This record gives sequence, C-alpha cells and structure tokens, in this order.
Amino acid sequence: MISVRLPDGSQRQFEQAVTVAQVAASIGSGLAKAALAGKVDGKVVDTSFLIDHDVDLAIVTDKDPEGIDVIRHSTAHLLAYAVKELFPEAQVTIGPVIENGFYYDFSYKRPFTPEDLQAIEKKMAELAKKDEPVTRSVLPRDEAVSFFKSIGEDYKAEIIASIPQNEDVSLYSEGKFTDLCRGPHVPSTGKLKVFKLMKLAGAYWRGDSKNEMLQRIYGTAWTKKEDQEAYLHMLEEAEKRDHRKLGRQLDLFHFQDEAPGLIFWHPKGWTIWQQVEQYMRRVYQENGFQEVKAPQILDRSLWEKSGHWENYKENMFTTESENRAYALKPMNCPGHVQIFRSNLHSYRELPLRYGEFGQCHRNEPSGSLHGMMRVRGFTQDDGHIFCTEDQILDECVNATALLQKVYRDFGFNEIIYKVATRPEKRVGADELWDKAEQALIESLRRSGCEFEIAPGEGAFYGPKIEYTLKDAIGRMWQCGTIQVDFSMPVRLDAEYVAEDNTRKTPVMLHRAILGSLERFIGMLIENHAGALPLWLAPVQVVVLNISDAQAEYAQNVAQALKKQGFRVNADLRNEKITYKIREHSVQKIPYIVVVGDKERDANTVAVRARGNVDLGSMPIDALVERLAMERDTKA
Repeated sequence: MISVRLPDGSQRQFEQAVTVAQVAASIGSGLAKAALAGKVDGKVVDTSFLIDHDVDLAIVTDKDPEGIDVIRHSTAHLLAYAVKELFPEAQVTIGPVIENGFYYDFSYKRPFTPEDLQAIEKKMAELAKKDEPVTRSVLPRDEAVSFFKSIGEDYKAEIIASIPQNEDVSLYSEGKFTDLCRGPHVPSTGKLKVFKLMKLAGAYWRGDSKNEMLQRIYGTAWTKKEDQEAYLHMLEEAEKRDHRKLGRQLDLFHFQDEAPGLIFWHPKGWTIWQQVEQYMRRVYQENGFQEVKAPQILDRSLWEKSGHWENYKENMFTTESENRAYALKPMNCPGHVQIFRSNLHSYRELPLRYGEFGQCHRNEPSGSLHGMMRVRGFTQDDGHIFCTEDQILDECVNATALLQKVYRDFGFNEIIYKVATRPEKRVGADELWDKAEQALIESLRRSGCEFEIAPGEGAFYGPKIEYTLKDAIGRMWQCGTIQVDFSMPVRLDAEYVAEDNTRKTPVMLHRAILGSLERFIGMLIENHAGALPLWLAPVQVVVLNISDAQAEYAQNVAQALKKQGFRVNADLRNEKITYKIREHSVQKIPYIVVVGDKERDANTVAVRARGNVDLGSMPIDALVERLAMERDTKA
C-alpha cells in the first residue's frame, strides 16, 4: 500500500502507484478540476507525476503561490508555441518566469513589431481555448540534441549539449509544439486564461555582447482578471510616478552619459537631499550616534584584510598611485573600524555608535543602472555599533524601533521583515554565524514583528535583517538593514579592554536606515508622485501677485514667511494670475498664496493648498501657524 499524507493531516491509501491528478480526483471532482500541479515532499511537480511510495502531498491550485508560478511558466511556453505557429522560421531559446510574469527570447530574421505582438497574443488565446494537453517526455541527452537539430532549433540543441552526457532531459509538448523544460506545467493549455504581452526588448544570447542579439518578448499572467487589471493599473501609476520623469518635470536632477550611474543635483533636488540628511543627522544625535567621516580611498591591503578584495573586488573601482593599489570604498565599515581602533576603548564605553553619511562607489554593470534606484555613486546613512555579545540583542531591538519611527515620518507605514542567513561564500566560523542569526531572529520576536527567513541571502561577513517598505501603489522597496558581524573586527584587529582587564574583540553591528540616500529620495518622489509633504518640499510656498500694484506687498509676505524658516518664492511676473496658478500647481507646490488689492488692504493672503483646495483668506500669522504645524508634525 502507498500512503499519501495531505496537508490537513489526513491520509489516503492506494494499492498501486497513482498520479497527483488521480489523488486529487479521489478527494473530489472540484479539486481535480482546479489542480494545476502537486507538491510532493516539498517539490512542485506536474499533475501527471507518478507517486510510487509514501509521500506528503499538497494539491497546487491557483490559490497557492506555487500555482501562479506554474501558470506563468506555462504561459511562456504558450507564447513560444504561438510564435512558432505565426513565424515558423523563428527559433526559440529560453523563457523563464520573472516577477509578475515571464519572458521568452527568440531569434528571427526581422524585428518583431507592436502589430506582431498583438497577433501573437491573439494566437495564444486561440491555442489556450483549444485546451490541448501538456505532456512530459524524457529523452537521453544526445537524442534530445538530435531531435532539436532536426526541427531547426539550434539554440535548444546548444543548451542541451551543455548538459552532462549521461543525463536525461525532459521535454514538454502541447499540440504541435515541443520545448525543452524541467517543468512543471499546467495539465492543459485551457488553464491559461489571463495573460497579456507587455513589450519587446533586445537581449544577447547567453548575456554575451559577442553573441547574436535576440528579441525578448515580455508578458504577464495571472489567475484572475481583476488581479491582472490591478497590476496593469499599478504599472500605469508607476509610469506617472517615475522619478526620472518627475526629476525633469520638477527640475530636481538629471543624468548624462558622461557620468553613468551618477547624479547631477539641481538646486531644488539638493534641497530635498538636505532635508533628508538634516533629519537623519538629528536621528543620529538623538539616538547616541557620533558622526564620523572616513576617507574615500583606502589601500588595497586594508581591503584584503577586511575580506572585500577576495569577496567583492568585481564591484570595486580601483586605482594606482606611486606603485600602490587603492580602491574607492564600496562601503564604510573598514574605515569605521580604523576610527574605533585608533584609541583603546574600555568596556564601559560600549556600545559605541558611529554614523556617517558615507559616499560609496560600486562598479555596477551598466545594464543594471536605473535612475536613482541603481547607481554607481551613492551616499549611505551608515552606522556601525561596536558592542559586546551581551549587548547585541538590545541594540537590534532598539534599531528596529528606530527604523519604524523614521519610516513613519517619511510616510511609510507598512514594513516587511526578513532575516537573511549565511551565504555559501562567507567568512567566519559556523558557530559565530549561529550566534549572529539567532540574535537577529530573537530581536524581531521581542519587537513583535512577523518575519520570514531568506536562506543564503546574508552578506559575506554576517547575517542581516532586511526592512522592506510598501509604497502607495503596493510596490516593495528594500531599504534598511542591520547586520551582526563577528568577523571583520577580528580581521581588522579591533579590541577593547574588558572588565577583567583583558583585551577582547567587539562585535560589530552594521546598520543603515534609509540605505542609499539617492535611492530613498527616488522612492519618496515616486511614493508621493512628486507631491512631497511640506517638510520635504523644495519650495513650500509661492506668493503670487495679481498685478504690479501688489508686488511690494507680495515681496513683504514672502519675506515674512522666510523669516519663519519656510522655503518661499515670490512670482511677480506680469502674467495672468490663472496662468501663474496653473504653472505652480504643475510644479506640485504645497501652498500657493495669492495677493490682490483686497488682501493687501486687509493685510491678509488668499491661500490655495495643493490639489486646488481653496482655503480662503487668512491673516499671515494664521498661515504661519498652519504651515508650522504641518511642517513640524510631518503631516
């Protein structure tokens, strides 16, 4: 007898081997119809998978996270099937699942057009409607190579030829189309009902610019039409909020080819930067961090000692002078250790907290650069805490509470917590990694935070908590971290005098709240669609006169507001007031103040809040009170 254990703890007995589909049918016709795949002893498999021994089994439907991946993987194959139907000479290459969708790369004699994309999507719908079975077969490697060569699929043959000779490979077929794939896939094309092709792009075969440029078709697929519509709406919103477009529109910053991955800050953009930096400087001061500044360039020997040269060199910019090799710092930690060890500290001084707005450079691939979100030069609000083992837990708990407050002040109220554990490529003994990982996990438990584990995603020198923020349109942004590091202080000879008068090595906690200030400001711009809250807005108030008769009064109002610490412009141009209001509204100024004869004579101002909200006339003192409350409470 074969025993199949189900997620609810029940068991089903079978006298002979059964497929996942047959087990689903034995439970009920509704589940059999809904089944997309199975999860056998934790591994996702086709519904045709044969169970011939005792297993734990879960039936995967469109309600499960694994179900959406199976649907997207299968829709990528449906895309390739449709392309081959419409363009028989096209060759298929690879088509993986990606976040929110999939893509497939093709080799074809001419570029695909937007009209081709429409035709392909229509053909996909036709093929899905046929509800053709998706079947799996296995061939020895060499037979599979011969098969794909015989049907003119040279790229597939090349992929299979790179597989060890003694291995079998799996193929999946639907209708007249057969593809190389590990699977799993839906049982039939009729399960694929909600999808859309999104865009075309170029991609080199195997990611090598020496190879042929292929054509990549991106698509998205979902289990429900409303989920896809919500996703497409989110993309529309994201396009409107694109910080690169808003940066130009609002005159905040720009990029140019002469400085790839680097930012040219304009006055208004730099004002935002200064508000963020000054806020974080107060956070440092109020939470026991001493601000420091370490050099930009350090000798290669220090990077070798820290472990960066061995584990991170490909991401570092290097240079030479007088026969000595140097590197621009990709991170601030080795410099902070040098500051710590420049004096001998007592255990009574610990925890010792250093903070730096440290400018770092990382040699990111040009293809990965993306506005402010992925740059080569950036500034981290970097902190390093030197402490004893007994102090780790309290410091981590305090760090989580601090990050939560900072994020709330910037308008982010939803945080996802993740503990990233030891990677394969790392430094330090496993016993130390055990201690570090346990401290982080326990700190989140004490903080009352739900979290997930991300195996193998820690830094090479220590595990970390990652704090991910959810923005106004539901996108996730990984920002802050805290990392426990037993190794770098040892490697860089950091010591303190313990209570028993012996020399001991401190534990080093790496802490960032915003992470890259550039990236965080890009997030802020997109989260608020450029309409930054008053305390961050580069121009908080603009004062407009209706005619030249009020020009002097308008200047006096602007000056009075400036004396109260507000960032104010006066627009005294000889233009229609409706034109000036419209122009400044497009610039997303929080408050537009208009003065005419009536306001001048009564010593008042007419106030419009952003969003064309008419607040009527009020004395200047009342406006100052309103602005101060909104600014100081970060409303």
